Amino acid sequence: MPETTTQQFLEIDQIKGGILILKNKSLRGVLMVSSLNFALKSDEEQSAIIYQFQNFLNSLDFSCQILIQSRRLNITGYLDNLKKLEKSQENELLKIQIAEYRKFIEGLVAAGTIMTKSFYVIIPYYGSLEEQITAGKKIFKKRELKTPTLTEERFQRGKNQLWQRIEFVALGLKRCGLQCVPLNTSELIELFWGLHHPKEAEFGYYPELPPELTQ
Repeated sequence: MPETTTQQFLEIDQIKGGILILKNKSLRGVLMVSSLNFALKSDEEQSAIIYQFQNFLNSLDFSCQILIQSRRLNITGYLDNLKKLEKSQENELLKIQIAEYRKFIEGLVAAGTIMTKSFYVIIPYYGSLEEQITAGKKIFKKRELKTPTLTEERFQRGKNQLWQRIEFVALGLKRCGLQCVPLNTSELIELFWGLHHPKEAEFGYYPELPPELTQ
């Protein structure tokens, strides 16, 4: 019986030029989005943010997916550096302060797991599938949608359309006070690798990528 790999269960066919190509040949772009401490804002600022976000959602004519990733934050290296700094410190007062700070951080870690959150927005473009869907609902009654062949020309055309959507989403979120950065190929690989290898990702280990995938 042939071995089953994780890749067989993923919808991703390949990652090219910072774009996810799914098995149905539709495309996805991923934006990493900054966080916003909404609770610290004044009532007027909160209302303005809600209003801008509402306008952003109403302006979309395509679907988006919001992904919130929670991951354990490993600070072993940080604590080790504090110990080295404490030992090398000649000023006794600073040495005591570093030791107290280190113990305080160790107490926080012992009291509970420290988590870090990352926020992503996934923007789709269906290309030929999207054209088939918008052509009319009758197509669903007659036959299933066929997976189109993704030629280089179609990929480049779809990539341009997808980037327009990505820029539109980034601009809308910027008006809400959020910063956005599109993930490139290597960052996308690290993101999905980390999702399937959480323990290794917690310690900051990622497989070495070939040079052609780091662009």
